[in-house]
Amino acid sequence: MIVLNVTYKCKPDMRDEFLEVIYTEGIDVASRAEEGNLKYDYYTPADGSDEILLVEKWVDAQALEAHGRQPHFARLGELKAEFIDETVVEKYES
Repeated sequence: MIVLNVTYKCKPDMRDEFLEVIYTEGIDVASRAEEGNLKYDYYTPADGSDEILLVEKWVDAQALEAHGRQPHFARLGELKAEFIDETVVEKYES
């Protein structure tokens, strides 16, 4: 299993708009529907900061690689260019 903790550091006051577009366009739903996906959830901090934590779980490297070839993954990259200042990815394998 592969777990990714992805921290998005949003541009000032852009966090909620970024999440709204993700949910409206169904990027989260499409990612969860992929074969090999075990978890794909966004979390926001209680302190209201401009960060978002995305927790992803995939059954194996092949499922994660396939995820990276999906149109909704490409769309997320476009959105990140518009809304995100920095992305930090922590990867864990078991």
